[in-house]
Parts: sequence; C-alpha cells; structure tokens
Amino acid sequence: MDGLLEKVKANLIIPHDEDDELIQVFITSAIVYAESYQHLTACFYKENSLPATTEQAIIMLSSHFYESRDGSTGGFYADSVNASAQVWHTVNLLLRLDRRWQL
Repeated sequence: MDGLLEKVKANLIIPHDEDDELIQVFITSAIVYAESYQHLTACFYKENSLPATTEQAIIMLSSHFYESRDGSTGGFYADSVNASAQVWHTVNLLLRLDRRWQL
C-alpha cells in the first residue's frame, strides 16, 4: 500500500499537501470497501500486496470520494447520477478480478 497517497494525488492532480489527511481517510475507506467486496479479512492488504487491478480500483474510488465530498453525485467533471454509477461500476469490475468467490 506504499505510495497510494501519492498515486491518488497524482490522479486528482493535487500538488499540495493540505488535503493529505482527508485523502488518506478516503484511501482507508476504499481499502475497507475493497476487502469487503472481495470477501477478504479486515486489514488483509496491510499484510499482503495489492494486485494492480485492486490498486487501480482503490485509486479511482478514493478520488471519487474526494471529488464528491460536497454531496455531488459525479465529482468535478460531471454532476450526474450516471457519472457516479459509472465510477462504482468500474471499481466493482476491477475488484471482481481479485475477488474470492465463496459463500
């Protein structure tokens, strides 16, 4: 999980450190979501490496949380339900690739 903050900031095009703490909260939330969606134990990614697809999903979801923190549905680029739904759909498709399929 090293470097996730820098990768999310690069994705958001944020050159300053003023929102690092906030972004880190969003990264943590995205990781928890990923672990739950993939049927992994809590804190799984603290002890195991992130697959590239899961890392990209976490970057996208963290960025979405940051861009939508004002309550908008689509973030900076589009305030529409479809834009928000597309983010979630794409994130879930990426996470599905490393999901543990079990009951």
